[in-house]
Amino acid sequence: MVTIIKSNSKVKDIEKSINKTEPSKKLDAKKFSGILKIDEDALQIQKRLRNEWK
Repeated sequence: MVTIIKSNSKVKDIEKSINKTEPSKKLDAKKFSGILKIDEDALQIQKRLRNEWK
């Protein structure tokens, strides 16, 4: 969610719009650890992907 705050907004209005937003969900990165199986070195993959932009 994006909250747009204009430069002439009052502090009370800013706090009200921030409190409306829902707290973000936390990402459990451990659940994805070790899922991707690759045969190539990760550094080589990264270099190859960066060279695609040239």
